[in-house]
Amino acid sequence: MTELTSRSSAAQSRRRIPFLLALGCGLLALLVLAAIFAPWLAPFDPNAQNMAGRLLPPSELHWLGTDSFGRDLLSRVIYGTRPTLVLIIFILVLTVPVGMAVGMAAGYLGGWTERILMRITDIFLALPSLVIALAMVAVLGPGLLNGALALALTSWPPFARQARAETQQLRRSDYLAAARMQGIRGLPLILGHILPLCLPSAVVRAALSLGGIILSAAGLGFLGMGVRPPTAEWGSMVAEGGKVIFDQWWVAAAPGGAILLASLTFNFIGDGLRDRLDSRHDS
Repeated sequence: MTELTSRSSAAQSRRRIPFLLALGCGLLALLVLAAIFAPWLAPFDPNAQNMAGRLLPPSELHWLGTDSFGRDLLSRVIYGTRPTLVLIIFILVLTVPVGMAVGMAAGYLGGWTERILMRITDIFLALPSLVIALAMVAVLGPGLLNGALALALTSWPPFARQARAETQQLRRSDYLAAARMQGIRGLPLILGHILPLCLPSAVVRAALSLGGIILSAAGLGFLGMGVRPPTAEWGSMVAEGGKVIFDQWWVAAAPGGAILLASLTFNFIGDGLRDRLDSRHDS
């Protein structure tokens, strides 16, 4: 009776959505809706300048105030979700498949293939991500796609190392031995049996790493290496507000709060997915 009760409670805990996951998904939905419906949600044109109304504090007309060019900060914060989410999508598409492909190939093939792929991975891990991103953007030029490529260059190695460790454990398992006995080998074995087991941990790692990626992207914008002005981008907005932060604090606080909210969103999602997908959290 006790065993049945424990099994039922464990099943209920797996079906229950963790609070952090629900909160993170709710915040992410708000960000996505803000990006999609920005033209209808923003009260003003984000690029319209009004020098007569520059550096106005938050009020009923301008809820978050205005910047040094008289542009409405709420409108620019709402429009700033667009380059941030597009950058995240680009980086996920570039890093997760590449990292998992390298890691699973190294873990499954072993030998010299594993040594070569892992040494390449170690080289990229030793590179400081933001410095390399700055160097690449300086060579390629500022822009959304160039910033995504620069950040993706140093973001894939953690996925490769994790996929390689999991593939090494699976390679010696009875599960794959049974699949080989059925004649499944090579690429079908990797895609059909190894990939589904490595994918949940990669999803968790991707969600947890996005918070740092958002900060790195904001850092590029802060240094003038991100999206080109006058496009609304949170990092460049913080840089503009830093010039008047002691007198007009809201100019930097508005985009800074948006960066904080976006980073917390993906941290919540990552923690919630870890609790949801990791069986060790079942009680």
